[in-house]
Amino acid sequence: MTITPDAHHLTRLPAASWLPTATAHAARADALTADHRTRRARGEKHAVEDFLFEYYPTKPATLRVWHPGAGVVLEPGPDGPSPLAGRRWYRTADDGGVSLDVDAFLAERGSAVSFVVGLLEATASRPAFTGCFGLHEWAMVYRERPDEHRHSLPLRLGEAATDAVVETHRIRCSHFDAFRFFTPQAGPLNARQPTRTTQVADEQPGCLHAAMDVYKWATKLGPLVPGDLLLDSFELAREIRYTDMAASPYDFSSYDLEPVAIETSDGKAEYVRRQRSYAERSNDLRNRLVAACSLSARTPSAP
Repeated sequence: MTITPDAHHLTRLPAASWLPTATAHAARADALTADHRTRRARGEKHAVEDFLFEYYPTKPATLRVWHPGAGVVLEPGPDGPSPLAGRRWYRTADDGGVSLDVDAFLAERGSAVSFVVGLLEATASRPAFTGCFGLHEWAMVYRERPDEHRHSLPLRLGEAATDAVVETHRIRCSHFDAFRFFTPQAGPLNARQPTRTTQVADEQPGCLHAAMDVYKWATKLGPLVPGDLLLDSFELAREIRYTDMAASPYDFSSYDLEPVAIETSDGKAEYVRRQRSYAERSNDLRNRLVAACSLSARTPSAP
């Protein structure tokens, strides 16, 4: 790829470079969301993947839009300026070059960016805790009637045995957005009582939900995040979601999903193995997101 920095330390990309990149990004996004879009057209639900589009409410059409990130000017192509010229927070120079108006974006979203950066840096700075064994999902059904469960799937061990797993393990969930879904009976069993106020102080990279949330933070940062980073975050979140459900008390055999039986020693070992990998990979994404935001702080607006 040919890049040339301009006099204002902005990187200029010729159309011959950014057009194929944008096209490849859209194709990658379409491949990642193809099954979801097909199911949605048929009105079908998916107990694993719907979470990625409902809890994280980013539409497939949004995912397929490529953003170059801060500090990049997209030179006009044969058909004129980049399609991003018509999008919010972008500006078009007299020569047709299109770039993110960082000042305008930060004027509206600066406080959110500061919060996200602070949370990502704090989370990445801590050692990964691997002793929770995914019991948050079990605590969400503890002593609950079957008709109150979040999923219509049966419990793999049945109601009584599922409750027994909760009662014979130490529940140590650090993630508020998982803890807030605990049943009233399970909440007091947690070793800590995370709140929204303590979120930055509580989150750590060994938490599967915190690792999935890297994707959420990427979407919150909007056009500051280069397209490849956004889709990398989505892919990791999807992979983790499958593990999260495989380690849950639900029976996902109808989805051909092998359980990670965390009530056994082998299942615990497998969960921790994956957990450590997710911690490392999510920290890499956190660092890349922080770097993208740091670049925006050093980038002058295009003339």
